[in-house]
Amino acid sequence: MWVGTDYPFLDILWTMLIIFAWVIWFWLLITIIADIFRRRDIGGVKKTVWIIFLIVVPFVGVFAYLIIHHDDMAERNARSAEAQRAEFDTYVKSVAGGGAATEIERGKQLLDSGAITQAEFEAIKQKALAR
Repeated sequence: MWVGTDYPFLDILWTMLIIFAWVIWFWLLITIIADIFRRRDIGGVKKTVWIIFLIVVPFVGVFAYLIIHHDDMAERNARSAEAQRAEFDTYVKSVAGGGAATEIERGKQLLDSGAITQAEFEAIKQKALAR
């Protein structure tokens, strides 16, 4: 006897829909709580009131926060993403060494100090430009 025969297909779909709704609900709740703690424009008392509101009346609290602060949330997320991108770009530039211009400049300094010859400088220059 099959165990699954006692549980019809539409009940399976309904159960999947309910589980999906709960996952979305908790995702929204976590996102909003993270946004509340990330905010710099309100103090600790207002943050505490929002958290208590979310705990006491969760559905109303989440929907109220989304209605009231949806633009602010989007702006904070955009600023955060831009700051992360700028930090990543800075890191990549520092690791990459600045590119061909920096290598040529270093070669020119070595040439001026007499550490390398003109031919060696031309080789460094050609190698940097070939990249």
